[in-house]
Amino acid sequence: MMMKTMIKAGMLAILLCAGVAQAGDFKVGVVDTERVLRESAPAMQAESKIEKEFSGRDQTIKKLMKQAKDLQALLDKDDGKLTDSDRRNKERELTAMNVDLQRMQREFREDLNLRKNEELAIVLEQANKAIQAIAKEEKYDLILQEAVYRNPKIDITDMVIKRLADSKPDSKADNNPGK
Repeated sequence: MMMKTMIKAGMLAILLCAGVAQAGDFKVGVVDTERVLRESAPAMQAESKIEKEFSGRDQTIKKLMKQAKDLQALLDKDDGKLTDSDRRNKERELTAMNVDLQRMQREFREDLNLRKNEELAIVLEQANKAIQAIAKEEKYDLILQEAVYRNPKIDITDMVIKRLADSKPDSKADNNPGK
């Protein structure tokens, strides 16, 4: 029994040594996807596009918030100047404003998140194409996009961000089906 264990241990050592010898030719890279989605040119363009797209709705919500705040201040400041009927009407108006405001804010957040996810999916697809191109050109065997730890020597995130910035005009051409 002891002999079998020693033989297995010896075989395992031989296999590990052979694997390490072959791994010397193995080229690995790591990409910080979050950083690419935050710092790359397409990601920043997507963020700007979304801000422009939602700025009108954001202004409408802010305007309604100010109206509700002003109405609340009027009700708080009231020194008996309003009749009971007027006060109840103003309170109902404020309640309706708050309900509308909450609905508008919820819809705004949902639509904003949906659009962000759509745009980030496009950026991620572009990043994946850039990573694949880098892998072929630089002869990488493996590129990981998520890692608990990444040695700066194998981190190629800057290369990917630069590739995305350099290929910016090409991305518009890719969207042209006539090409």
